[in-house]
Amino acid sequence: MAIARILLLEDDLNLSETVKEYLEEEGYEVDTAFDSEEAQEKIYENSYDILLLDVMVPGINGFELLKEARRHKEVPAIFITALSSVEDLERGYESGCDDYIRKPFALKELKLRIETLLKREFDTKGEKIEIAEGVFFDLNDSQLYKNEKPVTLNNKERRLLKLFLKNRNRTLSHEEIFDNLWDYEETPSDSALRTYIKNLRKILGKEKIVSIKKHGYKFVAE
Repeated sequence: MAIARILLLEDDLNLSETVKEYLEEEGYEVDTAFDSEEAQEKIYENSYDILLLDVMVPGINGFELLKEARRHKEVPAIFITALSSVEDLERGYESGCDDYIRKPFALKELKLRIETLLKREFDTKGEKIEIAEGVFFDLNDSQLYKNEKPVTLNNKERRLLKLFLKNRNRTLSHEEIFDNLWDYEETPSDSALRTYIKNLRKILGKEKIVSIKKHGYKFVAE
């Protein structure tokens, strides 16, 4: 099961294939783009956990791409670039990136930076998030466990749980949930969402997910 869904923008075909293959072997789900226009379309149409962005690509550069993307979605981003000056580093962080890795780089270093960023997104320093007594979510394999046994979730239930864990004690509107669970070409479904909520409540406890009338849901953390 995928740890996270990643968009990789890299116009060097060989490097793109190498990074994609490595990350997929590590359990990640990776979409690729080779120019900024293609990346913009995929960011608009899909939900990603992390963006990996080369800077010097066809179309607008990675700095401008991230600025534009952040107008619509808050998603962590790591720049991958051969640019090495302090000025470039400043531009990268000013455009909103969370981390910056210079080419050439070791694939394992990239993986470690991704893992660190994911833990920061979930507001935890550890690898496991305790949800209730005997129930925890393992960030390393995106697996939910109850009484030390893995619990099977479908893809959208897993996405929903991760969204709740990133937004503990915050009310999520139906629209925000739809945007994160359903991709652009899919039609959001109220009845399907209610089913996913019902299934998660059976596992986590009904009190963990509170319905906010006419608005959305809130995941209640201790």
